Formats: sequence, structure tokens, C-alpha cells
Amino acid sequence: MASHDLDAPDRRILHRLQHEARHTSSSDIASSLDVSASTVRNRIRRLESNGVLRGYHADVDYEAAGYQLFTLIVCTAPIPEREALAAAAAEVPGVVEVQEVMTGEANVLVRAVGADGDDLSRIGEDLDELGLRVSDEDLIRNTHRRPYSGFGDHDSA
Repeated sequence: MASHDLDAPDRRILHRLQHEARHTSSSDIASSLDVSASTVRNRIRRLESNGVLRGYHADVDYEAAGYQLFTLIVCTAPIPEREALAAAAAEVPGVVEVQEVMTGEANVLVRAVGADGDDLSRIGEDLDELGLRVSDEDLIRNTHRRPYSGFGDHDSA
């Protein structure tokens, strides 16, 4: 993946979108940057086309939605197969996020939601059938997110 030089306005746009993309319009961002809304829209399109801004995601409280079993499944994949296995794991029903880790045994982290214990067992079995070795499973109570401070409203380099 290519590295892109981000200037202060790009970083501030990213910070605002990370904070609250749904309720932040290009006009809102433009007024805080003292530029036009079309400038902000053009910068967002450029950030998207360059692969810097990859998407907009809903932050779901699974427990409030009736799914109390939100789990982190720690897996190990052979290094040459890690990327392909992680992509395949993302297609397993119930899996909501997969992360590839660059070092160590636990090199694929899978976040999954299950309606009950049987559902989580099925997800673990599906991951095992793909060729991932499941080494640990932990129920997640809460996730706390915040925008990356390096994209903040200050002019950091």
C-alpha cells in the first residue's frame, strides 16, 4: 500500500470523519477549515480514491441489539496463507471483523457475534475447517473507540 502525504486539512477532515461521520457534513467540516464545502468533498473523494479513507462503518452495540455473545477469537495461520485465510474468515456467517497481525503465533484476530453458545461453536468450527487454529476465545464486554489524535485539529506533522 502506497503512503500518501497528508496535509493539515486532510488530517482534520479524517479526524472529523472518525469522530462522527454520519452527522458531519462537508459544510460542517468546511466551516471549521475555512474552505468551501466543494473543497472538502473533493478532498474526501481523493482520500477515498487513494485508499486512505476506506469506508464508513456503523458502531453497533450487539448486546443492545439482543446479541450478548460478542467474542474475540484468537487464531493462528501459517504465514504464507495468513492473508487468504483472514479474507476467508471474514466470509463466515457471524464474523464481523478480521484483523491480520504481523507478528507472533496469534496472527489472525476474529470478532464474531453469536445468538448462543451453539452459534459461537459453529463459528469456531468453520474457522477450523478453513485451516485456522483457534487458540483462544474471549467474550467482549465493551469496545471504546476514538479518532486518531494525529489527525486532530492541531497542525501536527
